[in-house]
This record gives sequence, structure tokens and C-alpha cells, in this order.
Amino acid sequence: MHQIHPILPVQNVLAALFFYTQKLGFEIAFADDPKDPKYAGVKRDHIEIHLQWYDEKEWDFNADNRPMLRIATQNVDYLYQEYNFKRVFNEKTVVKSTDWGTKELSFYDLFKNGLTFYQNI
Repeated sequence: MHQIHPILPVQNVLAALFFYTQKLGFEIAFADDPKDPKYAGVKRDHIEIHLQWYDEKEWDFNADNRPMLRIATQNVDYLYQEYNFKRVFNEKTVVKSTDWGTKELSFYDLFKNGLTFYQNI
């Protein structure tokens, strides 16, 4: 095995594409429909994330059971500066060192999918 492409549920694929491309620096890898996509992918470096539309009737999630992605990176501090400049997260978001030897930056996307960028220290 050499890749994984997680699928995140979203209520609006266009809004999710805007967030991931304009705020997080990803580029669009594909979309099933350029005007009204229901399924699309974004990529940055060697990471590819798929975004899938879910009807509001299926959207009965709370924050405790939302997907959480852990993405390895080489420079969490750089990402923190980039995303802080673009106001991706609130002012209380910080880079934290963990007891298990990582530096981590965690926040939620527009649809409460959790993203943790981390590096080993």
C-alpha cells in the first residue's frame, strides 16, 4: 500500500473546495461536475482528500463523531503561520507539543471535519 484518500462528508462541495484551495493551499484534483459537484478531490504535495456531498437529512452528526484526519508534515510552524495569516482558525488555536513526541496543529474545516497536522520532534 502506498496511498490513502479519505472521504470527508460536506454539505456544500463548492464551499468545501473554496476552503481547501483558498485557505489551506490545496488544488483541485478532480470534480464530478464543474458547476455543481457532489464529489471532488483536492491535493497538496502528496496528500489527496476527497469531499462528498451529503443531504441535510443524513447530517445528524455531533462533534464527537466527526471524521478526524492526522496529516504528517515536515514543518507545523510554517503551516500555522500560513493558516493564521489566512484566518483559517480562531485566535485560541496553537501549535502544541505532545507527550508522544509530536508537534501538532488541530482545527476543524467548514463542516466540522477535524484536521491535525503534525510532525515528529
